[in-house]
Amino acid sequence: MNTFKLISTASLLVFSMSTQASSIFFGEDLNPNGSQANSMAASTSFQSNLTGVGTEDFESFAPNTSGPIAIDFGVAGTATLSGNGDIGSGGGSGRFATSGTQYWETNDDFVIDFSVAVVAFGFFGTDIGDFGGQITLDFLSGGTTQFTVDNTVSAPDGSLLFWGVIDEANPFTRITFGNTNSSDWFGFDDMTIGVASQVVPTNPVPVPATLALFGLGLAGLGFARKKAQK
Repeated sequence: MNTFKLISTASLLVFSMSTQASSIFFGEDLNPNGSQANSMAASTSFQSNLTGVGTEDFESFAPNTSGPIAIDFGVAGTATLSGNGDIGSGGGSGRFATSGTQYWETNDDFVIDFSVAVVAFGFFGTDIGDFGGQITLDFLSGGTTQFTVDNTVSAPDGSLLFWGVIDEANPFTRITFGNTNSSDWFGFDDMTIGVASQVVPTNPVPVPATLALFGLGLAGLGFARKKAQK
């Protein structure tokens, strides 16, 4: 695996990339009231590799709703979130929404089952690590791949992070979220998923020279091609 890290004085931003077209995006801000730059940069980088994806912001659920809850990700299909936890609202104890006012709040394991195999998943997490906890993620595909989110252990109250993965080689149908310390409560918001067709190609197929010349000819006649919008 080829890995490189970008480090700021405030917190940590990590990108991991492998030869199997798998990429991890991570950014953490220990004082999000001062700056959310790292988390937002990681989210922006993750989103820039996808198009037309669906995001769950938990705004459509009543506060205190517990699992299982049904999630509609649009083109990427639906999912069921089950396990311990409920919909938090308005913020408190360091946890908060990253859009709107609501988020998923838990100190225990929970599971997301997808209706179709997906290749991309990302989320914002708040108040993670102030009691020494870390998130573990088990991805079910042909086998099981486990990740541990590299958040700061014993972080200040109310920290913010973004974590995402794109793995076209290993589509997955289930994610199990774990917590290494059940005394540590976490908040989750703006969960985004993507299927294979929503991943932006990194190496576009070159246009044959004859077609390129034909295109130039059309341009000369005043024809224009509209860009596809994200």
